[in-house]
Amino acid sequence: MNADTAAVRGAAPAIALDGVSKAYPGGVRALDDVSLTVEHGTFLAVMGPSGSGKSTLMHCAAGLDAPTSGRVRIDGREITGLNETRRTELRREHVGFVFQAYNLIPSLSVEDNITLPLRLAGRAPDRDWMRTLVERVGLTARLSHRPAELSGGQQQRAAVVRALVARPAVVFADEPTGALDLRSAHEVLDLLRDLVADLRQTVVMVTHDPAAAARAHQVLVMADGRVVESLKAPTAPELAGRLVALGGV
Repeated sequence: MNADTAAVRGAAPAIALDGVSKAYPGGVRALDDVSLTVEHGTFLAVMGPSGSGKSTLMHCAAGLDAPTSGRVRIDGREITGLNETRRTELRREHVGFVFQAYNLIPSLSVEDNITLPLRLAGRAPDRDWMRTLVERVGLTARLSHRPAELSGGQQQRAAVVRALVARPAVVFADEPTGALDLRSAHEVLDLLRDLVADLRQTVVMVTHDPAAAARAHQVLVMADGRVVESLKAPTAPELAGRLVALGGV
């Protein structure tokens, strides 16, 4: 992280949305005037029924998609109106992703999977930082292995390291425990919480699972393209009740 980046991260939120809407052909309005600020060092979960707009919110906030109207800033940098090339460059510099399906390349070693985004950006990894992350997730002895030689939980931990190795302003996790057994899911959620607490990492997690969302510090509940509730440290039963009231998942 250079001095300019450090200065911006000290002054600006990790994510800021101002009046963001997203409409698709046919009049479908996936997001409806959403404003949101996510400070650094926050573990935020976004949940809601199917079709509530939670995935569209993540796509717009992460620069994967452009909103129809409104403004989006990542780490103090305006991304609204950027073309796809510039959005890609910004994502590589400031955003990490963890997906449900891990998205590891089978033919590459764990180490090569971890460093791939940096190599695509023409950057060399910070070996000390990478070593710290790998040790933290317990994969030091697995770096030369292929993904198929790892358990699902280990693959997801490798994906978490890949998301963090470039020191992003924010990590977006899209249903990160959806393909894991209960024990592995708990381990990955514990890891995400620890990264926020110990490294002041910012994590925005989209999930349909009340138990997973309850591990976050704050939960946004969405319905019909809007944020209908913002809850501090809710319980899983409380969140499950909210979803039932909104029509289920």
